[in-house]
Amino acid sequence: MITEILATATDKMVKAVEAAKDDFATVRTGRANPQLFQKLLVDYYGTPTPIGQLGSLQNPEARTIVITPYDKSALGAIEKAIRDMPNLGANPTNDGNLVRVSLPELTEDRRKEYVKLVKTKAEDHRVSVRNVRRKAKDEFDALKKDGLAGDDDIARGDKELEALTKTYVDQIDEALKRKEAELLEV
Repeated sequence: MITEILATATDKMVKAVEAAKDDFATVRTGRANPQLFQKLLVDYYGTPTPIGQLGSLQNPEARTIVITPYDKSALGAIEKAIRDMPNLGANPTNDGNLVRVSLPELTEDRRKEYVKLVKTKAEDHRVSVRNVRRKAKDEFDALKKDGLAGDDDIARGDKELEALTKTYVDQIDEALKRKEAELLEV
């Protein structure tokens, strides 16, 4: 029972770290990166659709993204979704075949804003890891209360759970440090 609870907690913590890394990838650094647009939803015939399903994204230059839609009728919707995207500051151009997005140079203030944003996202993901720990501890307490596990087993499980939590929180912190360095690099 305890090993099953720990395995479930580990899976959820791994997913929280992966989600943190995905979130960090969507925050813009000095270079244009197609991952910036991964979570962008375009209103395609009334349905919010991820931009990656509507066209291919390429990075021909350091601060330019080119989106070539599979369906030319989606050009206007893609352009509007990018223009409405918060925290990007880009003005997309549409030439009838593709959408070209030139990202402006990051200012020092903008970089600091992005660092704050990334730190907030990191804290949210740390909280999700801690919530997994809390839920597992509650399950341990239920096992103890029901008499399905002894005090020694519960103590061992708690110790392993704390080690897991520390490991995954440290992984989020490490990803945060890398992203922060990337953002502040001029």
